[in-house]
Amino acid sequence: MSELLHTPLHDLNVELGAKMVPFAGYAMPVQYPMGVLQEHIHTREKAGLFDVSHMGQVIIKGDDYAVAALALETLVPVDILGLQQDRQRYGFFTNDAGGIMDDLMVANRGDHIFVVVNAACKPADIAHMKAKLDGVTVTEITDRALLALQGPAAEAVLTALNPKAADMRFMDVATLMLGDAECWISRSGYTGEDGYEISVPAAQAVDLARHLLSHDDVAAIGLGARDSLRMEAGLCLYGHDIGTDTTPVQAALNWAIQKARRTGGARAGGFPGADVVLAEFTNGAPTKRVGLKPEGRAPMREGVVLFANTEDEVPIGEITSGGFGPTIGGPMAMGYVGTAQAVEGTVIYGELRGKRLPLTVTKLPFTPANFKR
Repeated sequence: MSELLHTPLHDLNVELGAKMVPFAGYAMPVQYPMGVLQEHIHTREKAGLFDVSHMGQVIIKGDDYAVAALALETLVPVDILGLQQDRQRYGFFTNDAGGIMDDLMVANRGDHIFVVVNAACKPADIAHMKAKLDGVTVTEITDRALLALQGPAAEAVLTALNPKAADMRFMDVATLMLGDAECWISRSGYTGEDGYEISVPAAQAVDLARHLLSHDDVAAIGLGARDSLRMEAGLCLYGHDIGTDTTPVQAALNWAIQKARRTGGARAGGFPGADVVLAEFTNGAPTKRVGLKPEGRAPMREGVVLFANTEDEVPIGEITSGGFGPTIGGPMAMGYVGTAQAVEGTVIYGELRGKRLPLTVTKLPFTPANFKR
């Protein structure tokens, strides 16, 4: 594991008894001694602290925010110009075929844009932005860690350090002092729970993590529980549920393309693959990402091939994420099917060890979101 990169919290993760695994080039905690199941439940009931420092943090800066926003809009189908100051928005880079190169979070921080990208795509994303964005500077932030505090107790825990944290709504961003550390905070996360993502100077990350973990309601949570939490919340994992061969419309992410960027909007198109994506808005896509509930207790995981019935030889799709949902108390999955089968309540079949077992197309998310609107 020596060739793997370490986050600023690596030694603390090891000290806490984490099982470390390779992930996106980093040694990351997949679980702690509590175990994935209890970590998942703890986050839903109290608060979980996640080390997500492997993700990329980037600042885009132009002469002013509008210059930076209009530049970034040439790469994403998202309304960046219309994003209010101190607000954050979900988005994605697209390629010329309309496929998703990566998904990301974009924040308007007044005189610049703060972007968080996936660890596995980080080098390619930064190279892409540096090569394609005119009139702005693209700077990777390498001296900060990233923590996620998620769960219903997150507000009370963070408010004890800075009362202003309670004033933040879902997708607000702010610069707040947590102890002696100047932190860039967003009220967001990827678990379906209320919570915060906290960019903290690397040199102060361990002290902040230890302070948060000293609270009775906070426990360290690994990537294993993060995966089941995001799946229950119906959220995509890049490289699994979305990728260069899936468009935003196929991935049921239409909501992330605002009116200004759609056909007839103030700044329609102008991003890579716009002709493909906007045509799918109008005419529909051939496939769609859906939620799936397998019958029985056996999970169906990524790669399981889907059929319309027990006899057909031609598949209609494939599962892209699947596992057991501790909150819903049963198996869950997401995958792509033909548009004709993407209707809630439709029963289809997954081939598991030579047998075709039924799944029902189900509305996402599997568990309601608990955001502070």
